Amino acid sequence: MKLLIFIMLLGVVAALGAAGVALLRPGAEGERERRMARALAWRVGLSIALFVALLLAWQLGWIRPTGLPAG
Repeated sequence: MKLLIFIMLLGVVAALGAAGVALLRPGAEGERERRMARALAWRVGLSIALFVALLLAWQLGWIRPTGLPAG
């Protein structure tokens, strides 16, 4: 499960990097904006999928939150 989370986080960062490259790379205005929007849409989709996967894994008991005890 940790590997899946790590791979999804790398995908989010890669999509953000792709959007940055599309923003800075010269090209036709419409094409450049379309590539950047597509990369940002992938980033949002991967982020939502990661959040849902984390909630599902927590509910199924595959991962446990750690940290300071409450109270």
